[in-house]
Amino acid sequence: MYNYFLPDEYVKNVFHIQPEKLMERGVKGIITDLDNTLVEWDRPDATAEIIEWLKSMKDVGIQVMIVSNNNINRVKAFCEPHGIPFICDARKPLRKSFKKALITMAIEKEQAVFIGDQMMTDILGGNRAGLHTILVVPVASSDGFFTKFNRMMERRIMANLKRKGMLKWEE
Repeated sequence: MYNYFLPDEYVKNVFHIQPEKLMERGVKGIITDLDNTLVEWDRPDATAEIIEWLKSMKDVGIQVMIVSNNNINRVKAFCEPHGIPFICDARKPLRKSFKKALITMAIEKEQAVFIGDQMMTDILGGNRAGLHTILVVPVASSDGFFTKFNRMMERRIMANLKRKGMLKWEE
């Protein structure tokens, strides 16, 4: 059961995910969470660094799609100015939105990675969908109401994983 909460990779932030390394592994698409993964949950726009990171992926032919549990107003306002396809109200960790993202990008799950900052929604959902999952440190130190609850549960899961010797990174 705990394996579903373990990411395949753990990095400090999305900037540690390089297009060249993804291409070497045959990755053609990135499915990513938005809030606290790419930008702070309360930041409406992409930063210059995120825009450059997205461009670096596009330049080598790697598609990027956002799958967020947030509402259409939030996700659309972030994605539309940059032409990023998205799925909002995704209901992660359910698999449906992940499958829809793969269909939209016309790629197989083996050709995709999923990036997120939460074990309870992002990593659990990505793993259940059979994707290669990458956990990042949350961009913001503050969270919305539901995310605070998830973080509390994640700390418990991480403590259990650490006790069982399954945790391969430092907190």
